Amino acid sequence: MKLFHALLAAGMLTALAAPNLSSAQTVDERSARGAEVIRQLNNGKTQPALEAMRGEFPFLAEATEAYALGDVWSRPGLDSRTRQLTAVAVMAALGDTGTMRVHAGYALNIGVSEEELKEMIYLITVPAGFPRAIAASSVLADLFEERRQAAAEREQ
Repeated sequence: MKLFHALLAAGMLTALAAPNLSSAQTVDERSARGAEVIRQLNNGKTQPALEAMRGEFPFLAEATEAYALGDVWSRPGLDSRTRQLTAVAVMAALGDTGTMRVHAGYALNIGVSEEELKEMIYLITVPAGFPRAIAASSVLADLFEERRQAAAEREQ
């Protein structure tokens, strides 16, 4: 009987916590909001990795755009700077330097300085260790250099 009551309580809590699906936005609306997030972070451009994903993994691309970007990333409560600095630190700590690089690029696009990004890497040495911080620092150094070269070429 205790199991029945526990399951009944869990079911009721789930029903109460579940969103009202009749008022949920369509996937297209959520995807449009996600696409706008990318354009704001990427100087008005689409995200190449996301666009490439659409060909081979359309469901994953749609889920990324609609849910991760359209629902989660566009939530109120944090500004873009805070979101990007957090994403850089988390991805670096997880060892996902490819995704960290994307978010570091977005961070630079919206005005985060190289020094602030370096501080994120110094910070992750405590929870994630030196090997991950060193890997992240190498990727960021490459990104910084590429951006400096691109800026120099635009000035010529």
